[in-house]
Amino acid sequence: MTSPISAYRSLAARIDAATPPQRDRAIDALRAFAILGVVLGHWLVTALVLDSGKLKDSSPLQHLPQLDWVSWLFQTLAVFFLVGGHVAARSYAAAQARGTGYGTWLAARFARLTRPVAAVLVVWAVVAGALLLSGVSTATVVMLVKLVLSPLWFLLVFAALTAATPLVRKLHPLWPLAVVLYVDVARFGFHQPGWLGWINLPAGWLVPYCLGAAWAREGMSSRRTGWVLLLGGAVATVLLVRYAGYPASMVGVPGQGISNLNPPTLASVTFGLAQCGAALLLLGPLRRWLARPGAWALVALVNLSAMTIFLWHQTAMIATTALGLLIAGGPVVGLHTPPDTTAWVLARLLWLPAFATVLAGCWAAFRHYEQPRRPRSARRRSHVVRFSHGAKSDARSTDGHKVAT
Repeated sequence: MTSPISAYRSLAARIDAATPPQRDRAIDALRAFAILGVVLGHWLVTALVLDSGKLKDSSPLQHLPQLDWVSWLFQTLAVFFLVGGHVAARSYAAAQARGTGYGTWLAARFARLTRPVAAVLVVWAVVAGALLLSGVSTATVVMLVKLVLSPLWFLLVFAALTAATPLVRKLHPLWPLAVVLYVDVARFGFHQPGWLGWINLPAGWLVPYCLGAAWAREGMSSRRTGWVLLLGGAVATVLLVRYAGYPASMVGVPGQGISNLNPPTLASVTFGLAQCGAALLLLGPLRRWLARPGAWALVALVNLSAMTIFLWHQTAMIATTALGLLIAGGPVVGLHTPPDTTAWVLARLLWLPAFATVLAGCWAAFRHYEQPRRPRSARRRSHVVRFSHGAKSDARSTDGHKVAT
């Protein structure tokens, strides 16, 4: 009987052998890092507190502000937009070279988004209806649905920037950065209406997206650029937090007057620039590490299910919380109790493997919605995972992966 380790080594060897030598594996590693950072961040800073028979959302950052720095480790969206801009710009340039029209190119980019999102919406429509019919309060159901669907704002912004790639791929990142600066000066310096901040929703994420496009266009991966972005962004962020009144947390905190993320502020954008600089500096070490088949297989497999992981991670946390309440018959530390002590934080860390286990179950049930539909005969004939960077020869992938398992 083959051991799990031997089976994984065999799979890793097949994935490694099927990967074209020109593929930049570090790009995939950065994307995987960004997705997993968001997942872990949500699991660590989101709490469902049992209060008078109802579940309410809370956050340890409300009660333990000394943990604000944790959000600096797990708010990794800027890296995702950096990679997204880089891959989309390369893909569109390759499509132009082949004579592929914009509509065909965009349909291929969007193909991997629609079915996984539709699956989440359908499942949660059924779950929400069932909860309401079983007597769960409307406020609790709304809160749960909001937790599941709120991360979709990121996909909407990403889809909009992807659609605008032909227009923005030559835009200098300083232009959207200037927009963010002027909007924040108007909001906080001259007390203009708060709704102006929503201009920063596209402008703020356009900064790393344009940076990624510039990277694709100019090969902007030198260590000097990386250090300038890392140090400049980090210093600017610290100064904005220390002297300009921006929150230290890089994620939204319930009850906090200003959020760095919703909508993005200048502090979140400068922090994102620092992350982008760190990403560029990590390219070399990542490429050397990913030359190992075992390491590369892990990154490749995460990328193949990135949408599934992202879309279902909040559901996994909610399901674990509900099961814990049913099994224990009352509040459990780290799941249902107020996140106001270090004991809660330690308990939540111990619950992370349970969240991951339930997420694995969600992955097994719904990963097929992320993969392309193929004829049954083709599924029987295909036994390898193939990867190709850049533009796609068909609409089976949107991020550089062509999959056949």
